[in-house]
Amino acid sequence: MSNPRLIAIIGGTGAQGAPVVQELLKSGDYSVRVLTRDTNNARFKQLETYGPVESVVGTFASEESLRATFRGAWGAFVNIDGFNSGEKAEIFWTIRASVMNPSSTMYNTNDFTAWELALEEGVKFYVHGNLDYAWKKSGFRPEFHAGHYDAKGRIGEWILLQNRDAAVRQRMRSALFTTGPYIEMTIGKGTPFQPNVEDGVAVWRVPLAKGAVPFTPLDDVGVYVKWLFDNADGEADGLDLEIALDHVTFESYVRAFEKVTGKPARWVDNDLDEHIDLLWGPGADHPAGYNADVNDPATMTLRRNFTAFFTLWRGSGGNKGVIKRDYALLDRIHPQRLKSVEEWMRRENEKGSLWERIQPENLGHVLKITEDGRKGTL
Repeated sequence: MSNPRLIAIIGGTGAQGAPVVQELLKSGDYSVRVLTRDTNNARFKQLETYGPVESVVGTFASEESLRATFRGAWGAFVNIDGFNSGEKAEIFWTIRASVMNPSSTMYNTNDFTAWELALEEGVKFYVHGNLDYAWKKSGFRPEFHAGHYDAKGRIGEWILLQNRDAAVRQRMRSALFTTGPYIEMTIGKGTPFQPNVEDGVAVWRVPLAKGAVPFTPLDDVGVYVKWLFDNADGEADGLDLEIALDHVTFESYVRAFEKVTGKPARWVDNDLDEHIDLLWGPGADHPAGYNADVNDPATMTLRRNFTAFFTLWRGSGGNKGVIKRDYALLDRIHPQRLKSVEEWMRRENEKGSLWERIQPENLGHVLKITEDGRKGTL
């Protein structure tokens, strides 16, 4: 394409954003502009190895930063980190946003939203990085209310509601890109699925019972998002594209690991409370969003959030429970997609021995939040 369409990206340095940037630039059909707090950050430097990346230095909680990011862009991909802000504030910033007063720890409200600002600034197609509205999908059963899922899911429904308005659609159309836990988290440091090596055996302690996790492989994320932009005037308009590799049980996971690596592996279906204590210790009762107000009654703790998170996967076995995926649709959209945990493992093993990569001294960060140590500014 002689004049690539500019895509504004919020969340570009995250695990999901990086493959989106890479795929868009690789195609030659799109250029990218990324909102970042620091252009010297290693993750932003990695983006620059994919091709020319325009930057806006700022924060997603600033109207000025958001306007500068969206201005002149044809498309937008917005994936806000809910573990930065917490459930309440993520909804506020994405639908009823705020700006921090530099001289205060309080927030001054302004009548703007990321979605509304994108529309005001002339963006033609908006993709919301989404998660399942699990609470609603469960029939509003409280045990399935995971804050970081439901914040995004509520926003997603609101965005698609706006997309039905004829006057809005003349100016900007929207789609959702709904993912699940990244399967790379099963070989990453500091995740709810972190592996251990015990007496020469690879061990995953995951309180899953008879459930399954619809894992998302990061290698496929960019292809799907590019497809949404490519089909903005057709099938992608108003679509909630819900993706996954497969509904993965950890019995199948460890069998695949043994087959691919030739090393012994074991899954321990440990107690849920015990698992959360193992992950965070005393910190389990801290806010799930590290910038959330600990004194706000609406703030959800890590314990409560991840109890619901694992309850959700326990209730989603066999693609028949709370969270489902249309795998036939995904096969049509991305025929070369990764379709099984074994296929994903074989590809990862070609990048570098999986057995060596899960050794404690070699475990790397998949999530920016763990790499940053659950700290940072908005």
